[in-house]
Amino acid sequence: MSPLRALALGVAALTVAGTVTGAATAATDHGHSNHIVGAYFTAWEHDAFPVSKIPAAVTNVFYAFGGIANGVCAAPDAGNVADFAALKQLKAARPGLRVSISIGGWGAGGFSDAALTDASRKKVVASCLTTFFTTYPGTFDGVDIDWEFPVSGGPAEITARPVDKVNATLLAKEFRRQLDALGGGHKLVTAALPAGRLQTGKGKYGDPYDPAASFELGQIAQVLDWINLMTYDMGTGFSPVSTFNAPMGQVPADPLGQPMKRWNNVTGAVRYYEQHGVPADRMVLGVPYYGRGFHVTQAGPNHGLFQPWDSGFDPGSWNDIKSTLLTDPAWEQHWDADARSPWLFNPGKQVFVSYENPRSIGIRADFAKAAGLRGAFTWEIAEDDAQHSMLNAMARPW
Repeated sequence: MSPLRALALGVAALTVAGTVTGAATAATDHGHSNHIVGAYFTAWEHDAFPVSKIPAAVTNVFYAFGGIANGVCAAPDAGNVADFAALKQLKAARPGLRVSISIGGWGAGGFSDAALTDASRKKVVASCLTTFFTTYPGTFDGVDIDWEFPVSGGPAEITARPVDKVNATLLAKEFRRQLDALGGGHKLVTAALPAGRLQTGKGKYGDPYDPAASFELGQIAQVLDWINLMTYDMGTGFSPVSTFNAPMGQVPADPLGQPMKRWNNVTGAVRYYEQHGVPADRMVLGVPYYGRGFHVTQAGPNHGLFQPWDSGFDPGSWNDIKSTLLTDPAWEQHWDADARSPWLFNPGKQVFVSYENPRSIGIRADFAKAAGLRGAFTWEIAEDDAQHSMLNAMARPW
């Protein structure tokens, strides 16, 4: 899971790399809940949104982030340590809650070097287990790998190699091996994987990014308990026009060309992973609790949608949008039947905003349940409103 505010505004776009035949073995629940209502909890939000405020509907917390430095997991700072104690206390009050340490995030380096050889993989995994499991016993139930991204698609300054694609699978296997050796019940190994976007670093800027070029999707799915599929950031600052952040389906008026248009949406991304050998029950659908905006150069016929733009606009979280933009009559409120998402347009300021609301989040959760996915997760829990409207909509099908 990337820290999405820090992610440079860039459009998600997928290319078809062919279909992998055969399916991974079915996921098992290892004696735990068959469904996931997951939430990323960020260290930088803990003052305004402490651990104790995590709602009871959440089954799995992904703590963001741990990091890798010099081939080993970096030691947490004092703020992290305080969060770890609070998470352990929360687990004691909610025995079914499971907590994973998410390692990486957008802009986090160290993965390519750490995963390069068998020895380096053993070293980094052993250090992560010592750093988070041995030092803080009873706090963590698993590891969430957030390598953004092997081979290509990540920031230009992050080391990447062609062999990363295979090594990402081998790194997941090493986490699985060493976590199994810990004993004390099944430990989770998950990974946050992308639904695609335009290239930001490795490769030609603006070229389509294909997740299957970075990950052995079918193979790594067999190692992981599940994939947190990042079905958002499909319309960001690498898009040539103002567009949706997480559209459910293709929008006919969208000027994005094929084959990107086919896969550059929530349902398309899930089908893409399935075509590459990932079973539905190894996927947990990602939903964003934040918006993205564009200052457009013209209103166009669609109230700012699919228009050229010259600068980005950060509308903030759902809570911000609900309390400020939705209460301001200067912002026109619209709904798209194909994207199954709302959007806002301020004609006076020439600003378009894509966001999700409880209605659109509920549609995505219903889709995940009907499609046989393992559950849904959000980036990120602190961006909900005080009534937990988004979480309630996300959790309702389960």
